[in-house]
Amino acid sequence: MKKLQKGFTLIELMIVVAIIGILAAIAIPNFIKFQARSKQSEAKANLKASFTAMKAYYQEKDKYSNFVQDIGFVPERNNRFAYFFNNTTVLLSSRATAIETYAGGETGIGVDQFKGYAAIAYGSSPCTGTGMTDAAQWADAATSSQYTVFAIGNVDGDTDLDRWSISTGSRSFPATATATCTMSGPDAGGEPANDHNDV
Repeated sequence: MKKLQKGFTLIELMIVVAIIGILAAIAIPNFIKFQARSKQSEAKANLKASFTAMKAYYQEKDKYSNFVQDIGFVPERNNRFAYFFNNTTVLLSSRATAIETYAGGETGIGVDQFKGYAAIAYGSSPCTGTGMTDAAQWADAATSSQYTVFAIGNVDGDTDLDRWSISTGSRSFPATATATCTMSGPDAGGEPANDHNDV
């Protein structure tokens, strides 16, 4: 007498595959979003470093500077974000080769193109004109009592850019977030603000 071999039917296997597909459809977008948010920590850490460097320079010279070489701000390589110290004369350091190069008079740090990140062009903050008063002050670092540094990068590979800022003084953002200005409420000096969240 032959023994019957027990196994899974085709319907049972299809149900298992469908369940795995549903779980993957839920988990993968959340994982990608979490991964993109973890990349934002670069901007927060480097903005804090730029704030510290700027305040140290101010204590020594009694003025702010637009030039990264003056304040000694050089973030680690492999940066996805570009950092801007001046909104009228944008000249970024070049990280397109293994060794970073400076032509002289750089007012920002470029993304690490050597590691494959696309260059970022400066665009004004999406929050300007809706409660942020930094735009005019940022253009004149030598006489301003408040100074703002911007970080702009692409953390999730789309056309939208993630924008952060940090200021030496307190700022007031709009009471409620908008599509272009995702930061809302007050922001204390020295605290990074996510002007536009790309995640």
